[in-house]
Amino acid sequence: MEDQPKDKMEYGFAPHLMLNCFGCSREKLSDVALITQTLASFPEKIGTSRVIDPQVFKYEGASLSDSGISGVVLIAEGHITIHTSPAKRHAFIDIFSSKDFDASSAAAYMVGIFEAASHEAELSNRGLEFPKHARRATDTIEREQGVSASEPRLYN
Repeated sequence: MEDQPKDKMEYGFAPHLMLNCFGCSREKLSDVALITQTLASFPEKIGTSRVIDPQVFKYEGASLSDSGISGVVLIAEGHITIHTSPAKRHAFIDIFSSKDFDASSAAAYMVGIFEAASHEAELSNRGLEFPKHARRATDTIEREQGVSASEPRLYN
């Protein structure tokens, strides 16, 4: 990635994968232990650092179709959440990380865990105003504004 020309600025603070899984295994969507274990081990699989143990809650709605499991694990770089609806056979997963990760592999892993028949994935690049590489941003500012970032500046 560092081979890119210095005038090609990349922006974006963090990838955010939103994954909607359909036609999943009802048993897996109802399995608190599976969801807890998935949230506990997944951060390492994508190269992030878990901050706390996963928090997983079973929700009993007014009707069976409104019931499910929700879980979250905070990572140093963001968060990972899983929300399931066993009656509807859906799982909704968010992976937000300030550190890049392989979104295709992450999606494939989660689709496999819940045995989804189909899925939709949306990858968003959060914080588009942030330069991804500080040194490249500094070089660009110096070139465009004709100032040196390493020289002390006086402001009036």
